[in-house]
Amino acid sequence: MKIRSLMIPDPITITRDTTVTEAIELMKHNSIRHLPVVAEHNRLVGFVTLADMKQGLIPSMVGDLTLEDLMIRNPISVGPDDDIEIGAQLIYKNKIGGMPVVENGRLVGIITATDMLRTFIDMMGMLSASSRVDVEIEEKPGAFKKATQIIHDSGGDIINVGMTTRSAGKRTYYFRLTSCKTAGIRKALEDEGFTVVSAMD
Repeated sequence: MKIRSLMIPDPITITRDTTVTEAIELMKHNSIRHLPVVAEHNRLVGFVTLADMKQGLIPSMVGDLTLEDLMIRNPISVGPDDDIEIGAQLIYKNKIGGMPVVENGRLVGIITATDMLRTFIDMMGMLSASSRVDVEIEEKPGAFKKATQIIHDSGGDIINVGMTTRSAGKRTYYFRLTSCKTAGIRKALEDEGFTVVSAMD
């Protein structure tokens, strides 16, 4: 999936001469926490956050601190055709809440951590009625395929699969299934030597 399918296109923007107070009011009125700063032809020149704006509000009122002093120059950004994995990694590694989407130097959108989380939740089917079986599987040829076949043969309809990092030659796989009774699936897996860590109807 590409950033283009998740980003907010044509986001609200400000210019360098916007005041700190104006930027805060704009964010509060539109319930947003990030604002790209643009110049002519929508060229991205900076990025501001609500937290930074609030921190700079009093100094801007009593001194000569401006929005340009507070904005992030050369902010971390992504392109509209980058994969969402790239965006998620950048947000996580840099501990940021959002970033501009730029194409040929021009702002074309914005993507936030909330957008990423919503997509992850949708992909994992977490908000839909579902069951789950967590299975410890050895890292050997055919083991994963065998486990999935047992789940399928026992009436489990797999929505998606997550996994932990490898440890001692094993991984725990999280099988999310359409809503079902998991007792039979668990028994079938354990009868074939698999360790079922947990199961949830």
